[in-house]
Amino acid sequence: MPAPAVQDFYPDDLAHCYGCGRLNEHGLHVRSSWDGDETVAILTPRPYHTAVPGYVYGGLIASLIDCHGTGSAALAAYRAAGREPGTLPPLRFVTASLKVDYLRPTPMGVPLEARGRIVEVKPRKVIVDVTVSANGEVCAKGNVVGVLMPEGMLPREASARPE
Repeated sequence: MPAPAVQDFYPDDLAHCYGCGRLNEHGLHVRSSWDGDETVAILTPRPYHTAVPGYVYGGLIASLIDCHGTGSAALAAYRAAGREPGTLPPLRFVTASLKVDYLRPTPMGVPLEARGRIVEVKPRKVIVDVTVSANGEVCAKGNVVGVLMPEGMLPREASARPE
């Protein structure tokens, strides 16, 4: 990826998510960054992400859409605030809504490309449309409503929120 991923800047206390936490040794390590006006993340499924031989498990695709969507929400919020990821206070988003449509079976053995398009940015909510492609074909699409992580979930040193 051309730029560092937003997940690289999540505070350690907030970097354990199964899908995108850099500190979760068993996680997917979804990494989202800007590519022009869209966001992108690339993930290559492992053999144990199989649904049936040759095809990716749908839950992995949903996790990719989920975590790329919330990462994209954070990127959009930083951009809207004129800030760079890693500046304080952290802008960390959680999922309020996740919708996934599976359009065709997703083949194993190839990188999956998640692309996010920012639909709406509000002070505490960002809506992102995400597509997942394999070999240049869209296999799934989703919609994520990300909300700013509730203050009670944040580590003490990061809990000061702008209004």
